Amino acid sequence: MWWCVLSQWTKGMFECSVLSLFPGLIVAYAKESILGRAQSQGIFRLHAVDIRAFAAGKHRVVDDVPYGGGAGMLMKVEPLVGAIEASRRQFPNAPIWLMGPCGRRFNREVARELAGAPGVVLVCGRYEGIDERVRAHIDGELSIGDYILTGGELAALCVMDAVVRLLPRALGNEASASFESFEDGLLEYPHYTRPPTFRGVGVPKVLLSGNHAHIAAWRRWQSLRRTQAWRPDLLVGRELCAEERRLLEQEEDVWSLDEEGA
Repeated sequence: MWWCVLSQWTKGMFECSVLSLFPGLIVAYAKESILGRAQSQGIFRLHAVDIRAFAAGKHRVVDDVPYGGGAGMLMKVEPLVGAIEASRRQFPNAPIWLMGPCGRRFNREVARELAGAPGVVLVCGRYEGIDERVRAHIDGELSIGDYILTGGELAALCVMDAVVRLLPRALGNEASASFESFEDGLLEYPHYTRPPTFRGVGVPKVLLSGNHAHIAAWRRWQSLRRTQAWRPDLLVGRELCAEERRLLEQEEDVWSLDEEGA
């Protein structure tokens, strides 16, 4: 079987158990790129659990019509709680989070909290939602945004991907995670690579100057400027230091003049 129902956590490895009606979606994504490499290196281990395995009867029915009427179907309480309780018994130290629109907003801070734990269990809903009685058996709910998805699988993958990137040795370059957007509350600066000119548009001269202090200042300026223009909400309540205020006051031509003399 490509899905796992009950298996022990491995000490020293971050483990993520995803409960889903479509565990194949989770497994397929996790085989590639950083997640796949992290698994092969023994940094991260995925447990994809099929909720249908906990449904009773020949047809393993996991949904039913809602009491009181209404559109759509709901996930039944018995198989979902059965899967959750099995995970709780097997992994007693792992927090169990339901992926859903009513939950705590998932961000970099939450990702770091999860990365500091030995592992996490993510529960994926489907249909119109879950039987409300399931909530008594979880630790909380996580939301990746104010929109509706077909199921919780995509949200769980977002959480898993963001968390695994923060694990030691998961990225090829350990410094990469330190310079990404939101790491210090700002958006990331722009990046360039070869060729130096593409369809008449060149790379900023400062990046070719070899002056690392100048490059660091330019990148900080770009991060501040982008955040101010695209995500001003991130600056609300943030006390800018004198250097950051000075950088924000600078215009593009200041950098051009500096670059010529670099």
